[in-house]
Amino acid sequence: MIEYYFNLTLSYNDCMDYYHGRFSSLQVVEDGGKRIRFSANHLRPYISSLGIRGRFRILLTPENKFIRIERVA
Repeated sequence: MIEYYFNLTLSYNDCMDYYHGRFSSLQVVEDGGKRIRFSANHLRPYISSLGIRGRFRILLTPENKFIRIERVA
């Protein structure tokens, strides 16, 4: 299993663009500088009235297939 850590801050309005399907994926830069793109649907559980703010961990298989995203802080 491969894990990457990243910080994410999106306003509520930006989140709604992803939530309503205007954008299908999101690209983040993990702590080591690598760019990671994943489906925006995976962030739906983390949307609040403020948007999304926090530190996250994404878990991937050795073949870089998505396993899950977790909020770590």
